[in-house]
Amino acid sequence: MDRITKVTETDGLKKQQIDSLDLKFHFGLLGGPLLLLIVIWLTFFNSSFDSALLLKLLLVSSIYTLGYSLSYYLHQGRLNRLWQHLQQIVHINDTTFELVNLASHYKNEQAFLDALLKKAVSSIEGAEMGSIIRVDPDSQQLHFESAVGINIEKLRHVKFHLEQSFEFRLTEGRCDRVVVIDNMENINSHSTLTDAEQEILLTAPDNPIRSTLSSPIQIDGKLYAMINLDSSVTKAFGHYDRNLVSILTHEAENAIALYQKTRQIQMLANYDSLTSLYNRQRFEARLENWSIKPHFGSFLVLIDLDNLKQINDCGGHQAGDNALRSLALVLKRYWHEHQLVARYGGDEFIALCHGPLDKIMADLAEIQRELNSETTKVHFSFGIAEYRNNWQQAFRTADIGMYDHKRSKKCA
Repeated sequence: MDRITKVTETDGLKKQQIDSLDLKFHFGLLGGPLLLLIVIWLTFFNSSFDSALLLKLLLVSSIYTLGYSLSYYLHQGRLNRLWQHLQQIVHINDTTFELVNLASHYKNEQAFLDALLKKAVSSIEGAEMGSIIRVDPDSQQLHFESAVGINIEKLRHVKFHLEQSFEFRLTEGRCDRVVVIDNMENINSHSTLTDAEQEILLTAPDNPIRSTLSSPIQIDGKLYAMINLDSSVTKAFGHYDRNLVSILTHEAENAIALYQKTRQIQMLANYDSLTSLYNRQRFEARLENWSIKPHFGSFLVLIDLDNLKQINDCGGHQAGDNALRSLALVLKRYWHEHQLVARYGGDEFIALCHGPLDKIMADLAEIQRELNSETTKVHFSFGIAEYRNNWQQAFRTADIGMYDHKRSKKCA
């Protein structure tokens, strides 16, 4: 906050310096010709005083001063507008820079898009509401991902195709530029949406939408989404706003692309790419924050697939990968929300679960029953140890129990 305050103060000082230099320059332009007129009059007409000539000189000087003052006023107004525009552009850059720096704090992409949309609405003068519409790359179906000042739950009942969007219709399918919609009623009257869907679009906003700026968001050369900024005022947006939104969209594209790459790096660092479970490093890091519930206890469960080699030999490595995914999916369904579950390496999985122990044993029996019902039957052995913040000891005990379970199956 201190850095932002200092930057704002510095910008204010720079503007004061520019205004001061500008004022001195204009005083020079105003005073120079007037001084020249006085010198000429004194040089050529001083010998014979002529009141009519003096009045003419005063009239010319007054007209010149008035004209120049008006020009200065218009120039200063334009300069102030340009300065405001520059500040808006800087604000947009700072906004997206802040979002990128805080990318790791957002739990998912929707939360990031929510923050991005709020910043966009606050950055464009005249924008009161807005929405981000995601594009399905395969079906080209659209769905509302984020909204500000509009009921998002209502919007999500609207099912429509890219060809029905403002952006597609007003760019003849190219979706390559910012479009301004001022005649919203006329545009909606030519829509192919059902009456019920049009009614939703009319009633979902806090205030009736009369003007919209719609811009495509391209990621890696493909249409990713569209951002709409809306106003309840007719003709609220002009040519400058369109250019400003174009800049904002470009910055948003960079922010989203960087966010996605950041998340990919985080996924690679913390999750197993095959099963989407935690990897070993992430699991061990999360152990530090595990809270033990005294009344139920905590238990470490080590799981090992019994027949992965057989599945690989019969169906190939793709079948083996599918078996690992099947086990991971069932584990996530039973435990992932409240417990720590990870692929520990190879065909081994590990879980840290809250008790009671009977509940964990019942879950394991249900997990095995589900896997037995699949086309490729997946069998596993497991070991369980009570966990009391004693990681190494609990792991050794669970590991011994797992191999005892595996040996007992071979002997049976």
